[in-house]
Amino acid sequence: MSLVLRYAARSDRGLIRGTNQDSVYAGPRLLAVADGMGGHAAGDVASKVVIAALEHLDDDAPSGDMLQALRSAVFDGSEHLREVIRESPQLEGMGTTLTAILFAGSRVALCHVGDSRAYLLREGQLHQITHDDTFVQTLIDEGRITEEEANSHPQRSLLIRALNGQDVEPDLSIRDTRAGDRYLLCSDGLSGVV
Repeated sequence: MSLVLRYAARSDRGLIRGTNQDSVYAGPRLLAVADGMGGHAAGDVASKVVIAALEHLDDDAPSGDMLQALRSAVFDGSEHLREVIRESPQLEGMGTTLTAILFAGSRVALCHVGDSRAYLLREGQLHQITHDDTFVQTLIDEGRITEEEANSHPQRSLLIRALNGQDVEPDLSIRDTRAGDRYLLCSDGLSGVV
């Protein structure tokens, strides 16, 4: 069964930051969001570089291993970040999150690094389908704090994994889709209110 995908993308810098460090892509086969690391040098550059490394997946014919295609694109993005840092050493420390979905028929491949999230709305129920790569999420997983305590924790935005020019293995998975499924990919600026 082949499903029809309707898609849209929107990004807004919000009220807190002077620049928008998010980059997004939405096409017939690929949805992706990258959130440059706030407070670091050129987070907006990092998010653009990583999204650019994935865009070709939207044009490729759906064949072969979707997970390997996503993984390779992430490693290409990391290599491009290394090149940018080599050419402009003042950008050392820049980084970005990434959440992406690649569609083929009735299956999707999900790629995730950081705290940008993917949600699935199915039969009226909203489910978070990614797991935040944050210090606070680790504390929750270990039972050391509650979800409620996490909302006000002073280190709630501290990432333990991000794309920053180093080789980082993304979380990858395949999911089956159904007619009527809706996916939402968003940075932490929106996930805090979802």
